[in-house]
Amino acid sequence: MAKQRPQPKAKDRHSSAEPLRPAAPSASPTPVSHSPARRSTYVEAVALYEKGLEQLQRHEFDQALTTLKSVLSRFPDEKELHERVRLYLNICERHATPRTTAPRTLQERLYASTLAINGGNYDEAISHLRLVRDEDPDNDYALYMLAVAHAQRGEHAEAVAHLERSIALNPENRAQARQDPDLDPLRDDDAFRMALEAHHADSHHPRPNNLRSAR
Repeated sequence: MAKQRPQPKAKDRHSSAEPLRPAAPSASPTPVSHSPARRSTYVEAVALYEKGLEQLQRHEFDQALTTLKSVLSRFPDEKELHERVRLYLNICERHATPRTTAPRTLQERLYASTLAINGGNYDEAISHLRLVRDEDPDNDYALYMLAVAHAQRGEHAEAVAHLERSIALNPENRAQARQDPDLDPLRDDDAFRMALEAHHADSHHPRPNNLRSAR
């Protein structure tokens, strides 16, 4: 699914020359074969799994770790695939950059929440975004992202409330919401449609959001 939000660039801390030496299994992951007898979610899960393997082979351990974990969280019924995922998660965890501290600044939390949403980890994203909202209640970017995360969890009332506040602070978010596929779960919600159709008079000019380029 194509993302409208920015993709922050993470610094590459790993040397491309670093060899991958997993104790077991072999360093060359075996792709999963697609069986026509599988349910449709299996095909989606395998596609995400294979993306994680490609990242692993490129020594992008942090990204592979996030991708493979999302296979477990997004496709809990694919138990057979989970066994293979956990095998390569062990490799990623041995090579990934140690995470010694949690995000502390507003910028770090917004960055972490963006990565979490892109990886389908909505609980983690909401946790970061609530801290940003508490620190900066008028941060329209954080409120918009809260709307996305709640929408993806099926929590329509919370999503619409955050979206309305985000639009009130920055009317440009209305146009973004109209085309954002991550808000598709809200399309049949009357309150959501009203939020997109409303034209609130702005009492001030929208404040610049220098984080929008990172979405």
